[in-house]
Amino acid sequence: MIVDAHQHFWRLDRGDYGWLTPEAGPIYRDFGPGDLRPLMGANGVGGTILVQAAPSTAETAFLLDIAGREAFVRGVVGWVDFEGPDAPAEIARFAADPKLVGLRPMIQDIADDDWMLRPDLAPAFAAMVAQDLTFDALVFPCHLGRLETLIARHPDLRVVIDHGAKPRIAEGAFDEWAGDMTRLARETPAFCKLSGLVTEAGEEWTPGDLAPYVAHLIEIFGPDRLLWGSDWPVATLACDYGTWLAIARDLVGDADAWDTISQKTVTRAYRLS
Repeated sequence: MIVDAHQHFWRLDRGDYGWLTPEAGPIYRDFGPGDLRPLMGANGVGGTILVQAAPSTAETAFLLDIAGREAFVRGVVGWVDFEGPDAPAEIARFAADPKLVGLRPMIQDIADDDWMLRPDLAPAFAAMVAQDLTFDALVFPCHLGRLETLIARHPDLRVVIDHGAKPRIAEGAFDEWAGDMTRLARETPAFCKLSGLVTEAGEEWTPGDLAPYVAHLIEIFGPDRLLWGSDWPVATLACDYGTWLAIARDLVGDADAWDTISQKTVTRAYRLS
């Protein structure tokens, strides 16, 4: 069964989703397990990684509560304040829950592009290594060189790059992104998610627009370091769950490679039991 390596749930009345406003249109509503379960059943998806969508420890607790009740949630990628003096203790506290498999600062929303390299964050990264947690890198192409430096500083930190680092597909921007990703794939052991590409491709996108980006990720990371994720429900702004799954499968092409990307790599990237 496929494991979806990237999906979200949220409840608007929790009030900590600063990015989620009425302008988000059809995704400005609550999304929970009851919404996703039929889509999983219709598409042969047996488990998911539930990823934070708000920068608060209340969000982490909210997601872990869902994971404790929903067996299909194989793991949670939560949030902790890496800048806080008690960050290592908070990380250890949440890591006591076996469903916590990773943490994700929302780097794409932080104005300082060098934020991840701040010396005062080193204790948080060390705590992640000590707790065997995966670092989800929610980054833009401009962050890739900095991410390579971060991984060199913390060589034992397990890293998964979200959404292929969000290449600017709608603008046709490829070469610089491709070069930076190639270097990162060659010089580090980072994993990468085959997710979030449809919402970077503009309103009139076609599968052909995504094809060179997917092909490049397969070439440089190989199936053993790629994970398929839906980015649901955000991706529904561009296409439905089953459509993105079918497009990803078609773009990967090789059946064995698809089995690895959609089922096996996620187990290693998040140390799933």
